Amino acid sequence: MERKNAASARPPNPAMPYREDCWSEGETSTLVDAWGDRYLELNRGNIRQKQWQEVADAVNARPSGGRRPPRTDVQCKNRIDTLKKKYKIEKAKISDGAIASQWPFYSRLDMLVGSSVPPIKPTPSPSPPLALPLPTFIRRSYSAAAAAVADGDSGSLSKSSRSSRERRTSREWKRKREIGEGDGMRELARGIGRLAEIYENLEGEKHRQMIELEKQRMEFIKGLEFQRMQMFVDTQVQLAKIKRPRRSDAGEMGLSIAFPSLLQLLVLSMS
Repeated sequence: MERKNAASARPPNPAMPYREDCWSEGETSTLVDAWGDRYLELNRGNIRQKQWQEVADAVNARPSGGRRPPRTDVQCKNRIDTLKKKYKIEKAKISDGAIASQWPFYSRLDMLVGSSVPPIKPTPSPSPPLALPLPTFIRRSYSAAAAAVADGDSGSLSKSSRSSRERRTSREWKRKREIGEGDGMRELARGIGRLAEIYENLEGEKHRQMIELEKQRMEFIKGLEFQRMQMFVDTQVQLAKIKRPRRSDAGEMGLSIAFPSLLQLLVLSMS
């Protein structure tokens, strides 16, 4: 008997796996307090990731919080969403005429989100004859089931709307990406065209400069050849005068006329 009591009083092994969605009442109470303080500080606005981490730190700081793995900010946010759904169900019970809620967190959540969360109206169904009133526990179970069905329908609608919104966002993102890629390809083509045009202009200018330089070189060579031939002819004329000093003036005149004619023929052959 003592061995059985010792085994039951032994704390749980931290290495044993725990379900992430399994929350104790103490953890939930600490979570609601920490989240509620920050929710009211933001005037019931959206809580950022840093503040969710502060909420998770507050939950993990509980004295008995070391027996299980620490809670993350995502787990705390999911737990709050679950509590809000539970609050909607309890709110539907009360609005349907049932007795006061026995859920321990109803009053605190009603104070925090009661004004911002509209009560869920259960799907109307045929009521039993007034002459045969249902017992209280049957009416309570019926209201809870109707509220659960309504919450499930709203959850399915929200999931389907979320899926359609995600698909629409994905299509828009793909379309924008395709448009962006098309614009990028067009810009690349225009850039390549501009580079080709610049290269073509440079090549044309280079070709024109080469032609001009070749013309100048040919003119320069032609001038040198002309000067060389003129010097050669002048030299031959002078030598002829020295070798034949006794000839008549007519002969000298004919010789002087013959050499310039030879010079002209050489120039014409060069051109």
